[in-house]
Amino acid sequence: MKAHTKETQATMTPKKALQFLKEGNERFQQNLKANRNLLEQVNDTKDGQFPFATILSCIDSRVSAELVFDQGLGDIFSIRIAGNFVNEDILGSMEFACKLAGTRAVVVLGHTSCGAVKGACDHARLGNLTALINKIEPAVAAVPEPKDEAIRNSKNLDFVDAVAVKNVEMAIEDIRNRSEVLKEMEDNGEIAIVGAMYDISDGKVTFL
Repeated sequence: MKAHTKETQATMTPKKALQFLKEGNERFQQNLKANRNLLEQVNDTKDGQFPFATILSCIDSRVSAELVFDQGLGDIFSIRIAGNFVNEDILGSMEFACKLAGTRAVVVLGHTSCGAVKGACDHARLGNLTALINKIEPAVAAVPEPKDEAIRNSKNLDFVDAVAVKNVEMAIEDIRNRSEVLKEMEDNGEIAIVGAMYDISDGKVTFL
């Protein structure tokens, strides 16, 4: 499989970009990687890059966007931060990726059993991690069930995963509310902004 070119990127639509990601994840689950020569792709992309999607995901070592979507060099922009939340710098990166570099989809990818989300559920406090956890805690408060505070913590994995989904949804809301550039592109049908969850137990990505 060749690296994307200016010509192939130009044929991409938001719907097609998401379909490429879905097909890549299906290959990943079946252990059927696309046939690609990465060194050849190094050469193909030496003069420029033409990715079709931008993925915001967690730093979790099990959730590499390139791997779980079976993509090669030059295919996607990958933004990673613990807890896959949005801030000003990440929004700027997304605006560059979409408006200037031509990607057609923005995917916020959360995952099950997320350590950063667990920390938020437990209201962890540790150095600079505290500020990061504070950015995820609104998602904890936004999940109403269970009401029993004794089980609204990291030991309740169903609660953790519910918070992870809510965290993705709130990140998407943040993107639309805080980036006029991306909101306008979405409204004009130039890009899709979607959420997804990766299951660390079976490798499946479910789009929300």
